[in-house]
Amino acid sequence: MSAPLPVDRPATPPAWPVALPEALAETIAAGLERRQRQVRGRFAPSPTGRLHRGNLRTALLAWLDARLAGGELLLRLDDLDTPRNRPGAEEAILADLRWLGLDWDGPPLRQSERRGLYATVLSALRRGGALYPCRCSRRLLADVSAPHGALSVYPGYCRALLPQWGAVGGRLPSWRLRLPSGSLRWPERFAAPGRLEGATAVGDGVLRRADGVVAYHLATAVDELTLGISDVVRGEDLWSSTGAQVAVMAALGAEPPRYGHVPLWRDGEGQRLSKREDAEGLELWRSRGMDAAAVIGALAASLGLVPDGVRLSAQELLGGIDSARLHACMAPQPPEGRHS
Repeated sequence: MSAPLPVDRPATPPAWPVALPEALAETIAAGLERRQRQVRGRFAPSPTGRLHRGNLRTALLAWLDARLAGGELLLRLDDLDTPRNRPGAEEAILADLRWLGLDWDGPPLRQSERRGLYATVLSALRRGGALYPCRCSRRLLADVSAPHGALSVYPGYCRALLPQWGAVGGRLPSWRLRLPSGSLRWPERFAAPGRLEGATAVGDGVLRRADGVVAYHLATAVDELTLGISDVVRGEDLWSSTGAQVAVMAALGAEPPRYGHVPLWRDGEGQRLSKREDAEGLELWRSRGMDAAAVIGALAASLGLVPDGVRLSAQELLGGIDSARLHACMAPQPPEGRHS
């Protein structure tokens, strides 16, 4: 069966940004006000396994960035995709961070415990006309996806259809955000401001999967707003996902936080580490006799903050650098396709 033709995109969806229930509007407003009072960052691993080398370095950068600014760092566990979670992974993540001396503020936060909030946001977006049901199968979308693994954008097959939110043939639809035309922009701390064209580079993203699982972009965007996150430090491989999250924030009438997409760990020739190399974590380093001071030294040396072979604690590293020196090592090389 041939795929339906893509539909034209209206200039704006109905009531963008959407009208929010009073309690939800107050929750978001409180988070945005909290953002203005103090730097607040977050480290947000998924409990799908132990922290690998890249995770550990990002955790160190996020911790240093927040502490040098006199701010807070939250620990959030992105555990909504239950089938991918592994038993014992959460406990291992917390233990590894404590062993390295990378503390966080408040109790660990779990997205699985915030499903009620996400459901409220989805209901508001749906009532405001910012969502539509989509019944396109993965096979159909794979058939029309961009060649050679390029990032593809949903062509809008279900966008103009009469909404049917219930089950059809025993299958519920996914829920997509009805994204308007125009650019999505966000502040980047260590690079040119981020910008992606909504229609051609982001598209109508899924915010609730057909199996009922809340999508990563919806949960992440809502958390950044309601938890008062002022600064997001994460790997540059997540740059392209920012547009979808900023789109959710725009639908809710809120500005995004500041982003710092930091360089991935590369070898001496500038090549990204292989999956096997990047997967190496504390378990392997401990088996080689490395203690916490040696690991912090290795992570810091990979960033050019200390010479190779230096051993020091996270607190000692914090006391030996300033923000200018830290930020100098956090600036990524702009990949192809980014625009200021």
